[in-house]
Amino acid sequence: MPESITPEPPEPSEPPAFSAPPASPVTPAAPAVPPTPPVPLQALLAREDLALRQIAGPADPSVVIHWAHTSEMADPYPYLLGGELLLTAGVHIPEAAGSGTYFDDYVARIVAAGGAALGFGVAPVHDTVPRALVAACEHYGLPLLEVPPQTTFSGVARAVWQLMAQARLAELRRVTEAQQSLASAAGRPDPVPSVLRRLARHLSGHAVLYGPDGTVLAAAGRETSDEIRAALAGLTVVVRPTGAPAPGAPADRTAATAAGGHAAGTTGADPAEGSPSTAGRSHPAEDLADGASAAPATGRQIPAPASPAAGPATGRPGANPATGHRTPAPPPAPSAAGTASGRPVSTPAAVSSPARPLPTSATDTVGSTHLAVYALGSGEGFVLGVATTRREPGDHTIASVAAVLLSLLTGEHHSGAGAARSSALVRLLLGTPPEQVAPLLGEGGWVVVHARPEAQLPDAVAASALGAALGSPLVDLARDVVRVLLPGGREPEPQPGWTLGVSAAVEPCEWLAADVQAARALARARATRTPLVRHGARPGLTDLVPRADAEAHARTLLAPLAGQPALAETLRNWLSLHGSWDRTAVALDVHRNTVRQRIARCAALLDADLDDPDVRMELWFALRHGRAGE
Repeated sequence: MPESITPEPPEPSEPPAFSAPPASPVTPAAPAVPPTPPVPLQALLAREDLALRQIAGPADPSVVIHWAHTSEMADPYPYLLGGELLLTAGVHIPEAAGSGTYFDDYVARIVAAGGAALGFGVAPVHDTVPRALVAACEHYGLPLLEVPPQTTFSGVARAVWQLMAQARLAELRRVTEAQQSLASAAGRPDPVPSVLRRLARHLSGHAVLYGPDGTVLAAAGRETSDEIRAALAGLTVVVRPTGAPAPGAPADRTAATAAGGHAAGTTGADPAEGSPSTAGRSHPAEDLADGASAAPATGRQIPAPASPAAGPATGRPGANPATGHRTPAPPPAPSAAGTASGRPVSTPAAVSSPARPLPTSATDTVGSTHLAVYALGSGEGFVLGVATTRREPGDHTIASVAAVLLSLLTGEHHSGAGAARSSALVRLLLGTPPEQVAPLLGEGGWVVVHARPEAQLPDAVAASALGAALGSPLVDLARDVVRVLLPGGREPEPQPGWTLGVSAAVEPCEWLAADVQAARALARARATRTPLVRHGARPGLTDLVPRADAEAHARTLLAPLAGQPALAETLRNWLSLHGSWDRTAVALDVHRNTVRQRIARCAALLDADLDDPDVRMELWFALRHGRAGE
């Protein structure tokens, strides 16, 4: 039963019943409330120990509450932040309230303030819930709960906080599992598509990576309509540094979005979850669902214009942000008729205002689909877009983790690397020798790596991610092979999902030879199914023969193969793989019968018995020092 309550006189600082808010109030940047997760009202009603009973209002499972608050004020509007379960024993109700508009005005003020539900305690003041209050709650769509005499208000508040703790624990567990899953996906050979697939799965939606020019680089998840895809592409304009419209985005929607119309942007926090006045959201307290502060860390706020009929900061006429029920305009206070026009909000500002930094995220809603975009930290114009049909606690945190990982996968790997590479390219094009350009890119011995993914052909983003894993931005995607130039004597390590061939450490003047070494090492690695093969650089018998003599001998011995590079390369691989037909076929990407035919042709042209180990040794020596087939 509710605690014994005696009527308390209003404090001098509190306004009289139904007084209007100050004429020019200032909307706070962040409500002074803890970042509490939402609790479904149905979960509170399901608590048998409370024995609460809903007697009016919609039985909507989507109605959530963010805290419980007890008040016996006749006008609770100035003291509510939105999303509360307001508890009262009816001490404030005058004797003649049933015959006037008292209950209509009282409920209207609660709804206008964003209250989620009203709990009325039976006894000691009232034996039953007043019928006029039931009718008013039914009219305005405010859930009304009957609190039985044996249930105290403190017990209800404690139950709310227990449910919040359970929701927070479940949210943290979900976020942790998603973070581990996304980090694991970033280490796969196709990191960007893998991260998008995991993100789409965790959010049960659609995830897209947009390039600096607005084109779709990769996408995953549920299929969406053309309207949703166009709206999501248009929303990227808000956070893209260039501000160029995305391909396929409607011009009118793009313009409205860039001006801060439907979409709202924030700096440092998701607008859907980090600003109490953001347009295109279903609940002003969703900011708190993910544990983010209710306003960006910078204090920046880009609210949307709101009218009294729209409710606090929803931008949707007739919808209460906490419950979804119809929101009336707050009735004017008797003491200041015509001045109470609803909870004020700050005026909208264009997202692209030069006085404000560019927002890092933005949200919008198209029908029942929630849209969100995140500018990746690389600063090069890459944008992550997400479309979901529902919003759950932790969604913003999970999407932010994915944005950080994608920023690392798409951004520069070293400070100033872009400028250095540009300078090196210009000098090479203008005829500067490689050995003079190399100091701009790195110091020490150079290693060339040839890599090929095990499952599918590589793309530009996967190639960039491989370069990041190996520690070099000097990456070249050459058809089905990725070539990476590693400076500073770095030793490449095996990479999951990739097969690597590594050259010996060389000076810049020997880059071309190192490229050939890496290609042959990759062929051997693929043939032997080894994750990484390094070119052998040990001193051996060849060091005992002068280089000029070795090359002259090789040219003479391999002269019959001149002009037939395919035969020479097949013979080289076949000898290196100890005469294995199958492994040679894998290394060369040809049929094993093709290998047999080529080797037979080599034996005929060379007039040699290739089964003789001495012949094989001599040919191998010649192939290592000559340029057969040229």
